[in-house]
Amino acid sequence: MAPSYSEIVGTARRAYAEGRTRPVEFRRKQLQQYKKMLEDHRDEFLKALAEDLNKPKLEAVIFEVDFAMKDADYLLANLDKWVKTEEVPSVVPGDKSLILREPYGVCLVMGAWNYPLQLALIPAAGAIAAGNAVVIKPSEVSPATAAAIAKYLPQYLDKECFPVVLGGVPETTELLKERFDYIFYTGSTGVGKIVQSAASKHLTPTTLELGGKSPCYVDNSADLDIAVRRILWGKMFNLGQTCIAPDYILCPSAVQSAFVDKCKAVLKEWYGNEAKKSSDLSRIVAERHVDRLANYLKDGTPVIGGKYDKTAKWVEPTVLVDVKADSRIMQEEIFGPILPILNVAGADDAITFINKREKPLALYVFSKNKGDINKFLEGVSCGGLTVNDTLHHAANHNLPFGGVGYSGMGAYHGDYTFKTFTHYKPVLIREYEAAQEKMLSARYPPYSDEKLKVLTA
Repeated sequence: MAPSYSEIVGTARRAYAEGRTRPVEFRRKQLQQYKKMLEDHRDEFLKALAEDLNKPKLEAVIFEVDFAMKDADYLLANLDKWVKTEEVPSVVPGDKSLILREPYGVCLVMGAWNYPLQLALIPAAGAIAAGNAVVIKPSEVSPATAAAIAKYLPQYLDKECFPVVLGGVPETTELLKERFDYIFYTGSTGVGKIVQSAASKHLTPTTLELGGKSPCYVDNSADLDIAVRRILWGKMFNLGQTCIAPDYILCPSAVQSAFVDKCKAVLKEWYGNEAKKSSDLSRIVAERHVDRLANYLKDGTPVIGGKYDKTAKWVEPTVLVDVKADSRIMQEEIFGPILPILNVAGADDAITFINKREKPLALYVFSKNKGDINKFLEGVSCGGLTVNDTLHHAANHNLPFGGVGYSGMGAYHGDYTFKTFTHYKPVLIREYEAAQEKMLSARYPPYSDEKLKVLTA
């Protein structure tokens, strides 16, 4: 009989309480084993990703397997530096003031289905580096990858400290009833609210990596030959199932026609006359999401694409015009290969349009106008921003990745992942020196103006 979630979490908590996850050498060994797992079973993970999403090998390698391996290398290279106790200046002479890097305890990491390998493993690796025990919950919507993680991870990592649990909504609901010391969730805003509600019962801190509608502004100064390629790459990568994919285009009406013409040429160059036959495009993860996307096609006029096949879990790369700002496609994250275009007068109009809506996870600006670029940098609150390209701010481990408002809270990648799963504990050490005690005695009653002068000097 399989152990219950209470037993799994309880075992991890006992292991943490015994101090098993705390030694730096243990953390290092686990991270080395984690990387070895990725190396040893690279082909199996690529096969699982192809089974779940029909991910092309290039995309699966770059943004899943190798992305996770490079993250592990970065953790290992910096671990000794990050765990060091830091001494900081003290207010009172003779004191010693320290900041200790302390793990939270038992963490829950809940991955997402669109990048089912790296979104489950990279946060977990950072939590391990920080000295926590970690319960890892891959997404059930990508079952092949979830099964591969559940099969191989326990062969390389400590099973009690880092268990993998599988299951759908009922199982996840039960899992969230357990008490954790930190919860890291990647997924939709709707489920993020459920996770936050469950965490609030125990005042458990959370990181929520959510999504939303990420705008892409293109003005008449942009080099469309390059801009269109970069935008379509960001949109069609993983067939649009990327939380920071360009969700919609904002451009002056004078730019739209040329933009559409170049989209037609680029899509034909990349995928031929029948994109459905291309081996360079993923598939929609489930039939219900095809239904959802098919409904969006009614919210505008398709000038490119517009076809779909529910059985094949396929939606054609599509560009929509004549889209109304209050249509359904403009209220919900698209998460598919449909690119609506809306017209704005210019940068100021675009900023007003964006700021009337929930804060996006990403913002893209294609322009050579430095003044307008700065308007977006200073005038729009968003999770992250890339100028004249897409997605790449999330690929730099020196930059934090995360949302703000409805697009999430907290950040990770690189040392920010370690920081996320670490409590920076302040420590002050004071001795019993007579001279110091004489100075500090001014704080004791009975109070007087003379003592106040001493304390405020």
